[in-house]
Amino acid sequence: MAEASINKTNNDIAVRTVGVIKEYQMGGTILRALKGIDIEIKRGEYISIMGPSGSGKSTLFNMIGALDRPSAGTVYIDDVNLLELSPSEIAWLRCWKIGYIFQTFNLIPVMTALENVTLPMIFAGLGASERRKKGMELLAKVGLEQRADHKPSELSGGQQQRVAIARSLANGPSIILADEPTGNLDLRTGRDIINILREMNKEENVTVISATHDLKMLDVSDRVIYIRDGLVEQIKARSELKLEIGTIEGEQ
Repeated sequence: MAEASINKTNNDIAVRTVGVIKEYQMGGTILRALKGIDIEIKRGEYISIMGPSGSGKSTLFNMIGALDRPSAGTVYIDDVNLLELSPSEIAWLRCWKIGYIFQTFNLIPVMTALENVTLPMIFAGLGASERRKKGMELLAKVGLEQRADHKPSELSGGQQQRVAIARSLANGPSIILADEPTGNLDLRTGRDIINILREMNKEENVTVISATHDLKMLDVSDRVIYIRDGLVEQIKARSELKLEIGTIEGEQ
């Protein structure tokens, strides 16, 4: 059974990669996006993965999220080797263990905010009344319970990302993967989204892993993993970072 095989560990490491390599065939040339990544991420950590465009951070994000398979090496979620899982077990993992947040929100235009949030619950087999109750609770957590019946086109970018955060929490995942979650937002809205993610991280003990260019993200991260040319360049704890994030005009 998928659930039994995936939930077989009690250690404190949520994500571990060992020698992860990812290659792409580009005509007659092989492009190596990841060149051997070894990292460990503890349960409940808030991690930012940073690096210039083309560094491999989004590729690593996809490996961790079981959205793609490495060419070599191993990715472990809760000490379970993803390469050993069947398609049905991978589907279970994506449904229950991991929540995804994307830069472009990825909301379904014809669905309301509530319907977007509860969509993953349908795949998890929850009944209609339970879906609505849980969906409204999640929208309330991100301050959008009054917008439950609004479609994405009737929401601002920040509100759409809040809906996406609520959706990512639909089935109680232990890991949230956020790919450039503030990339399409203004400074103030981006900071609000970062604060919501941090609150979820603290309150629910959810492991948050974000691929980002946003320096504001560093201010709430427990550790920052810097990727360059497909390799881990350095890993720094928050206490080692000397940042001046600055303030928004009109604030102290």
